Amino acid sequence: MVAAAMASASGSAPCFTDARVIRQDAGAFCLAPRTVTFGGFVDKSITNLNRLRLSGLKTKASNATAVENANAADSDKVPTPVVIIDQDSDADATLVEVTFGDRLGALLDTMNALKNLGLNVVKANVYLDSSGKHNKFAITKADSGRKVEDPELLEAIRLTVINNMLEFHPESSSQLAMGAAFGVLPPTELVDVDIATHLSIEDDGPDRSLLYIETADRPGLLVELVKIISDISVAVESGEFDTEGLLAKVKFHVSYRNKALIKPLQQVTANSLRYFLRRPSTDESSF
Repeated sequence: MVAAAMASASGSAPCFTDARVIRQDAGAFCLAPRTVTFGGFVDKSITNLNRLRLSGLKTKASNATAVENANAADSDKVPTPVVIIDQDSDADATLVEVTFGDRLGALLDTMNALKNLGLNVVKANVYLDSSGKHNKFAITKADSGRKVEDPELLEAIRLTVINNMLEFHPESSSQLAMGAAFGVLPPTELVDVDIATHLSIEDDGPDRSLLYIETADRPGLLVELVKIISDISVAVESGEFDTEGLLAKVKFHVSYRNKALIKPLQQVTANSLRYFLRRPSTDESSF
């Protein structure tokens, strides 16, 4: 992908505001106020994660027609559904890419659902490769014309796209985490979080580090990851969030005071994320 960062490290504002200064050079760390940063901008505190879950995303795939379609599709190998939220490749827009083998149409209903979130689809294209048909959208906020930077809205985009896939391609539910609660065909095997979770952090130049996370997907995950990282005063500047079947694969460009993370802070970040990700997954009743 084209390496165009959503916001440069040098433009990022400090991500903590109280008198408890965190001294990276001395190797001393403490928790900062619970704010969420993405792209160098400070977003509002997360006070109600339930709003991010599936309260507004009720699928209609449970009707008889959907069941019939799902059973008919079962005779073929169901491709792995992929939804990519890309904040790196375009400086002016959020890119969303959706793949489900060669089964997707023009996704007009998905584009309309995104417009209902207060977004504009400014460009759309389709390309084919060995993995199937890729539908790609460039999205901006309708009120400002700028790319999406709020983690809550980015997660709402992801869930909206997945919800539409469940509705119009119910056979996809067997390979999506949301299919367990809302799909016609729930996943036959659950992902073991301990086995599936992998983290790594490495320098990506002098001014930022690259954080890679792979884990079991669940609703609200994007927001929760950004919040955990921000709670230890690390700024998320840009990144990419991929939903690949039952897994989430995340790449975040992160920094501390416009510099790459030193080893002790890398360890603190990794430990905080591992603790969070390996807790029991959220119960269905809280969706």
